[in-house]
Amino acid sequence: MQDLAFYAEALPLCQRALAISEEVLGPKHPDTATSLNNLALLYRSQGKYEQAEPLYQRALAICEEMLGPKHPNTKIVRANYNQLLEDM
Repeated sequence: MQDLAFYAEALPLCQRALAISEEVLGPKHPDTATSLNNLALLYRSQGKYEQAEPLYQRALAICEEMLGPKHPNTKIVRANYNQLLEDM
């Protein structure tokens, strides 16, 4: 039950971090991809797969375009997205 309280507390913080990243750094910045990935992880951990999937897709697209397919961050996002697909 404590996990649910942490998720409820974390959700607005992750959403705010994403909004700030998009505003300050732009929608295609690698740090914005990290914020997207973090929010998607939170949704996935709550079983909210439909909300997580588009965030992972967007994060992966940013990483592949800006960092390349072999970059460690790209590999992390891809692994997280693949885990979501398995969970679904």
